[in-house]
Amino acid sequence: MPAWRAQPFAVTNCPDPDNLGAMVREFSAGGVVVRFTQYGWQMAAIEPQKESSGSATKGKKRSQKVLLALPKGLVDAGEKPEQAAIREVLEETGLTAAPVKKLGDIKYVYVRTWGDQERVFKVVSFYLLRYQSGRIDDIEEEMRQEVKRALWIPLEEAARSLSYRGEKDMVNRAIDYLKTQPEG
Repeated sequence: MPAWRAQPFAVTNCPDPDNLGAMVREFSAGGVVVRFTQYGWQMAAIEPQKESSGSATKGKKRSQKVLLALPKGLVDAGEKPEQAAIREVLEETGLTAAPVKKLGDIKYVYVRTWGDQERVFKVVSFYLLRYQSGRIDDIEEEMRQEVKRALWIPLEEAARSLSYRGEKDMVNRAIDYLKTQPEG
């Protein structure tokens, strides 16, 4: 077997794959927080602060549609992803929640729009979490730099309301689980 076949390779558009360099990796975690009310299942969502107009791509019009997302953030050193998900939910929504199960991981590559402009391979682990206490949107003032508001939305509408495909998939997984385990 030729030596080049024995080595793992990456599919890339780069004309010189040996010159790609190591890609930065980030690990985050987030939650699909649910509660059951007289109106049915509800889910906590956040509306992130919009990026400054300086980060917009020239010539592109910005959408006026409200961007909704799931609460999530980086896993701190020494922290387990499930712990990070619970912490991020509290920080970004004001809610305390208990873990039910891991829903899955979303993996993607992005280019940082700040600082080093580096390509980053990101893995976000999502957990189904059951609401325990707290008031939605009762968050620390410093979190307002990241989160415009947190709100409850009907779970059945969440997949249509969220902005990111991977997060919509996590909501659909939560809905499927709750259909088979209605007590959550």
